[in-house]
Amino acid sequence: MDVSQQRLRTDLETNATFGAIDAETGRGRTVLAGTEANRAARDRFVERCEEAGLSVDVDAVGNIAAAWTPASADVDAAPVAAGSHLDSVPEGGIFDGPLGTYGALEAVRALRDGGFEPDRPIAVVCFTEEEGTRFGGGMLGSAVATGHRSVDDALALTDGEGTSLGDALESIGYRGEGRLDASAWDSFLELHVEQDTRLESAGVPVGVVTTITGISQSTARLVGEANHAGATPMDERRDALAAASEFVLELERAGRERALAGENTAVATVGGCDVRPNATNVVPGAAELGVDVRDVEHETMTAILERAERCLERIGDERGVETSFARALALEPAPMSDRCRRAFESGAADAGVEAASMHSGAAHDAMRVSRVTDAGMLFAPSRDGISHNPREWTDWEDCATATRVLAVALAQLSSE
Repeated sequence: MDVSQQRLRTDLETNATFGAIDAETGRGRTVLAGTEANRAARDRFVERCEEAGLSVDVDAVGNIAAAWTPASADVDAAPVAAGSHLDSVPEGGIFDGPLGTYGALEAVRALRDGGFEPDRPIAVVCFTEEEGTRFGGGMLGSAVATGHRSVDDALALTDGEGTSLGDALESIGYRGEGRLDASAWDSFLELHVEQDTRLESAGVPVGVVTTITGISQSTARLVGEANHAGATPMDERRDALAAASEFVLELERAGRERALAGENTAVATVGGCDVRPNATNVVPGAAELGVDVRDVEHETMTAILERAERCLERIGDERGVETSFARALALEPAPMSDRCRRAFESGAADAGVEAASMHSGAAHDAMRVSRVTDAGMLFAPSRDGISHNPREWTDWEDCATATRVLAVALAQLSSE
């Protein structure tokens, strides 16, 4: 498996020029779905796939699938797929997404150059709008590919300016036809930067993901009474923000306790806060909190959320504020298949490197795909654990090592 570190680096550095931003340190990019920067990134990716002899298809929501079907492959056999995404968060890094997309392409090139003859086709995939920054929701392309969301619903989604996904894709030439069907794949593999420090701290070059964490997102609302900050006595206040502060700390305690009681995988966060009227000289009359709870065990997530609701009710009674708790997003944990994990472990052994087993605390397209076929995920180290930031960095040698592991895994799965 002659993976070319230089070829992979060139692809990633070229991709980094699309949507490039000025950054004091590191290299950043802003590539939102359906923008000109996204068009340029897609055009370059398609060009590189075609140069490698792959046949490219684009579905109605812009998902790209490039198939390698050499003479040895049974054209009717379910393909093995690998890939990730090319979109980014605003002012993101250059590895999140593109490493998995171009790593999959480089793995196929290495197999081809090495004379490997697969029994089934291998597809390199780029999903649309994984980050969910412009059209919301996240993992949009894979949601359509797995039947979780319909093509029509996805195309009708609009951004903050009222532009639909369908019109945005049409404007850049990537509103194709049909629907990529992930359930028709034999398996799917995704290479990604870790976005944490576990591999770096352990000095291990690759991580084989066991489970992608479940995610629950909710909104906690507290309504008290806005009043004059100077003229309202302390014992007569119905301060919504003070009540919300108690809730924030109680949720943090719940997450810490569950993490300590388990394997340190549970997390609980209040990441959003909207206070009204938000004036220094006014007692806050209302507060709305964005709550994020995650774990690899669904039961743990449920326990934290139930505790959060009980806590909110208690605070409401004690402080005389009205409360409500609405759950908006619920994604159950996604275990990766044993078969795909074994393939990655074989790849690591073949490459002569150690592989650590670990969970993913972030959501990825492999999470969606795991609902309809075998899926696996491989991590490469992230320097200082930084991601979604221009300082995001994975050493080029680590990129190449992880790609070698991916290539062997693809070879194994495509020969079964």
